[in-house]
Amino acid sequence: MVNYRRDYTPGATYFFTLTLKDRKATYLTTYIDNLGEAFRHAKTKSNFTTKAIVVLPDHIHFLWKMLVNDSNYSTSIRLIKSHFTRALVHLNIPLIKNSRGNYNLWQNRFWEHRIRDEYDLQNHVDYIHYNPVKLGYVLKPADWCHSSIHRFIKQGIINNGWGSENPVLAQA
Repeated sequence: MVNYRRDYTPGATYFFTLTLKDRKATYLTTYIDNLGEAFRHAKTKSNFTTKAIVVLPDHIHFLWKMLVNDSNYSTSIRLIKSHFTRALVHLNIPLIKNSRGNYNLWQNRFWEHRIRDEYDLQNHVDYIHYNPVKLGYVLKPADWCHSSIHRFIKQGIINNGWGSENPVLAQA
């Protein structure tokens, strides 16, 4: 069995990807309100700030800034996955169970990367916001409604046309 080592640095910022097992599923965007509730539930149990996020039909990318007294993001991610799964079960969404009796909604584990510096942070924010374009869902990042890009535009950090005029981002 592989022994995974995670970086648990208190106060660090992390990039995460959570992915559904069925890559053709659209549960995350179809039940976006339930996903939001799952994130709010996790927030009540942990100390993090969501710096950027994009929710796609079958996966989520997000950046969390952990507070100095907390680095246990694994528990928060477990809470998000379980809370969202339970919400779908309560909505009578037909989910398959595995041999252990657990619902097979999410891929095991998750991708995590600790942000090293401001350059790394900006690259990951850009990746998050550009991902719906890269995957062919929209022509410009601001057209995707399940993204923190709208907060960035509202705060004047980037303009509404960001990502539609920069061919370099297409390689992200």
